[in-house]
Amino acid sequence: MTDAVSPQATHEASSASVISTDEDRSLTDEQRAVIAHGEGHARVAAVAGAGKTTTLVRRVLELLAAGENPRRVLVLMFNRAARDDFRLKLEREASPGTLLPEVRTFHSIGHRLTQSLTRWGYLASRQLLQADWQRERLFRQAVMQSLDQADGETREAALDADRLEAFGQFCDLVKAEVAEPAALFERLDYADSERHFVEAYGIAESLLDASNSMTYADLLYRPLCCLESVPEARQRVQGFLTHVIVDEYQDINEAQLRLLRLLAGDSAQVMAVGDANQCIYEWRGARPDAMLARFDSLFGHARDYPLSYTFRHGHALALAANHAIRGNRERRDQLCLAAPGNPATTLEAGTGANALLATLARWHEEGRESREACVLVRSWSLSVSVQLQLLRAGIPFRLAQEERFVFRLPLVQALAGYLQLARAPGLLNDPAHLALLFSQPTTFVAQDRLRALVDELAHTQHWPAKDANVLGGLRPGQRRNLKRRWQLLCELPKLANWPPAKLLEHVVDAIDAEKVLRRSASRREKGDDDVRLLDVLIEQAGELANDPDAFIELLRNPVENRDDGVLISTVHGAKGLEWPLVVLAGLNEEDFPHYSRENPLSPERQEEERRLYYVGITRARERLLLLQDGGEHRPSRFLEETAVADAGCVARALAGDVGSATETALAVSEPALVERYLARVGSSLAVTRRDESAAEVAKVGAAGLAPSSWQVGDRLRHATFGDGEVVVVEGSSTNPVIDVRFDSAGRRRLIAARAPVERLSRARPR
Repeated sequence: MTDAVSPQATHEASSASVISTDEDRSLTDEQRAVIAHGEGHARVAAVAGAGKTTTLVRRVLELLAAGENPRRVLVLMFNRAARDDFRLKLEREASPGTLLPEVRTFHSIGHRLTQSLTRWGYLASRQLLQADWQRERLFRQAVMQSLDQADGETREAALDADRLEAFGQFCDLVKAEVAEPAALFERLDYADSERHFVEAYGIAESLLDASNSMTYADLLYRPLCCLESVPEARQRVQGFLTHVIVDEYQDINEAQLRLLRLLAGDSAQVMAVGDANQCIYEWRGARPDAMLARFDSLFGHARDYPLSYTFRHGHALALAANHAIRGNRERRDQLCLAAPGNPATTLEAGTGANALLATLARWHEEGRESREACVLVRSWSLSVSVQLQLLRAGIPFRLAQEERFVFRLPLVQALAGYLQLARAPGLLNDPAHLALLFSQPTTFVAQDRLRALVDELAHTQHWPAKDANVLGGLRPGQRRNLKRRWQLLCELPKLANWPPAKLLEHVVDAIDAEKVLRRSASRREKGDDDVRLLDVLIEQAGELANDPDAFIELLRNPVENRDDGVLISTVHGAKGLEWPLVVLAGLNEEDFPHYSRENPLSPERQEEERRLYYVGITRARERLLLLQDGGEHRPSRFLEETAVADAGCVARALAGDVGSATETALAVSEPALVERYLARVGSSLAVTRRDESAAEVAKVGAAGLAPSSWQVGDRLRHATFGDGEVVVVEGSSTNPVIDVRFDSAGRRRLIAARAPVERLSRARPR
């Protein structure tokens, strides 16, 4: 493949001519080992903030200094931003005039391969669909043809923007995983209403073929299929590369893995760099075993190198991260260690809006700027409460995706519209307002029919007769649902004095919103997310129970991104980034980890959720707030697993804090893990399992506390939540669950055998 990775005469250079500065003495021994790697494949397990870019830049320069031809060295980065950053640092480190290797993304190398294979006659020439409208038109045509026998409402519902996007993602995932469409559909959690995806995929492929077009997914899929099926083509692209370095290896999908194997052939040494703990793109085809067993099956034996030291945060967060991820089995047993000189990161666990606002207030009092802070959520629905809290407090913010502003969400607009109608009955005469309320949540009726009905209702203010033209063609169930929606709208002005939360609950129940949202969602998780949005709005409405107008104004407030504001993003969107202050919000059981009755938490999904949580907490440099909603919400199991109090205590002892560094051993919940950490950082601090010497204190860990010893009325102290009183004891006799009303952290539900608690006093006999 002469123009893809073309050979050239061996590039000879001395170390002095390749590297523009003396070797950085701040490099760790682990980094130097990676840089000096000899023959064979290598796997580099790098913790978050491990200085991968610095290490890989030096590795490339080391290869060039050893005489490697830069044209036969390929560096693959995960996205264009990472590629551009790496190129810039490589150019900065190298001496002027040094010939450097190519740094590419997988899609750019796929594009180059496609050009070569097309010119050689192995692939037909095709035009890339680059514009969003081109892709949307393709998917729309495929869906319409797959449902040509369905009724109009079914076809229109399938063309909803969210569902059309889900179909596009399905098509991309088929190619990313090199899978059969039917098998992939069955394996993933698509709703039965999307079963047409399988047939529509085949139609979309036929449309692409007929128009000589291709999508971005084809930039990898087409050359891969060609190279795997045509030995002659494969021979023309193999044998040129001597070294391939792949960053963020844990996030590449099956198509990328197989294409990499073909490019490397039997001659190139592959260095895979990544962290299985940060594999969070399973929905795009990534798998955490890519750096584990899958690497072995593709390339054979590799030498393993750790990059254990993070340069991002201090001991407290490093310890917390180690505690948080220890429950996952599909990972290397590797500790994250704080490098000397890192910030002394502080950790806190808090509850509700007050904790969020207090943390931001302290941040500002210290002279820090809002733009240095980031609030992370697992899903965008959980950001709504954060947005409303910041709006009420007058704190500027910005969203990583502007269309996620609360007032721009169609469902939020509609729910605000219901509240408005209760306060302003005249809106029953407004066709535009009625159209909004009849469209969200969907009534599963075609838009043209809805518009005609809405115009009629706004004009007459009466439900049409059974034989009216505007009801023609509607099924009995559709007529009943539409009439029920109209009756609700007519009823709302009579309920104007109800608090907003009660009114919203009434609306949600009357239109069976939860069932409708789940039915209209393309995937179960999307349905869960929409239903959770309803809950969030009702909870927020309850905080403004005496001021309905203020709540309506919040929902309809046309705010815009503020460059100087607090950033709000999902954890997925924060991958690879960091901030001085991070607030990880929505840490409630069922929210994070995410699961529901309809979408239960399997062991594999729990590990996936735990990896996502690990990525979230490791974005912080100086301060991390773990935020739970409180109230009826149970705290996320991840809060307890993180051992915030233990991590902080050990970190303070390492820093020589007088109140923490004591001659007696530090009591912690996981002494084996902490001992390993202390040994690695060269500390002689002693630790012991918490409360082993106290007869009246609950024992923590696998042994737990004898279930019979817990009674309603017992007073206890939790390592994170403080003092509280047991109000409920339930569950099996060997593993009880206790509800505790904490003095300052609200009501919490705890697994007694695992909670870091000590009993302060017994309940009084009755």
